[in-house]
Amino acid sequence: MSAPLKLRRTDRQLTDEEAWVFLERSFVGRLATVSADGEPYVVPLLFVVAGRRVQLHQTAARGHLRANVEGGARACFEVDSAGDVFAYGPTECDSSVSYESVIAFGRIAVVEDPGERRRFCERLLAKYGAALTGRPKGVFPRLPLIAVYELDIDRITGKRLPAPGTPTRG
Repeated sequence: MSAPLKLRRTDRQLTDEEAWVFLERSFVGRLATVSADGEPYVVPLLFVVAGRRVQLHQTAARGHLRANVEGGARACFEVDSAGDVFAYGPTECDSSVSYESVIAFGRIAVVEDPGERRRFCERLLAKYGAALTGRPKGVFPRLPLIAVYELDIDRITGKRLPAPGTPTRG
């Protein structure tokens, strides 16, 4: 891997702690992988953060994602939140959008351990399943039908552009 580029807009840079907090509270993210022949592939997925790792899942059927993961271990994961569009200059094209975004880079692998796959499902339902009440907890009959992936993060970066008039950290 080549050396990572330095963030160009350091005035918008999140601290590592801010980036991790934003990543953990985000709803959906996009996982990017590359095939053996260099074809990029991005897929939106629900996810959980476990330590310094992002865990996600998809069908166990072999498709683009599984082939890419098996062919090369590097991947990145992106989350973002767009805010208001605002004007900053005298013409229409002098417009921007407030945002916050994080990209995590690392190595991705298929989680084979049945216990960790189960813990992933428990974490996923703890994050997304609050409204799903009245059904038995801890029952995962579809576990054999999913592939669980884990991105071990070695670098994380984030940026924020607040709308004008929004208080900034200080």
